[in-house]
Formats: sequence, C-alpha cells, structure tokens
Amino acid sequence: MSAVAQTRDVYYAVADPTRREIIRLLADAEELPLNRLTPHFAMGRTAVSKHLTILKEAGLVSEHKVGRETRNRLNPAPLKELQDWLAYYEKFWKQNMVRLDQLLKEEQE
Repeated sequence: MSAVAQTRDVYYAVADPTRREIIRLLADAEELPLNRLTPHFAMGRTAVSKHLTILKEAGLVSEHKVGRETRNRLNPAPLKELQDWLAYYEKFWKQNMVRLDQLLKEEQE
C-alpha cells in the first residue's frame, strides 16, 4: 500500500455522497463487482472505480478475485472511528438540549 493509501482517512472517504452510496450498496450485498455497482450512478465505470479506490485506501472496502472478476466487499471496522466521533457530539447535543429545556421551564415559571 502506498504512503497516500495509508494516510487516507475515513472522514475523507465518506465525505462524498457517491462513496456513501457505494458503502450502502456494499452493506446490502455480501460483495459486488464494479459492473454491478456502476449502473447505480450517473457516471462511468472509471469514475466509480476511482471512488472505490478511495474507499479501499481508507480501509472501508477490500477486493478479491473470483476467476476474472474482482469483487468488492465492505469492511465496516473503520466506520467505528466515525461512530465514536459522532457519539461525543450526540452526548454534547443531548446535554445542551436538557439545559435548554431547563432554561425554558425556569422562564415559564
């Protein structure tokens, strides 16, 4: 794996809606080849392949060959980093909403 591949982060990978849709499609299927992914998008095979490459560099997608076909499979483990990051902010917003609710109740009294 190249130095670029090792530094590609999951946040960059999921920042694009096309890549998020690829993740969803792969989550719904055990594995899919490029020719089964491409029809879901208004772009060519090369563009979808570039998006897959970014997902692979972030560790979100792995590939393996079956005969002459290369199949792609979701590796959800890197999504844990996103989940952890979002969990902090979920806690932050819940606490702030509780405080806001308390302030509104105090103002009404």
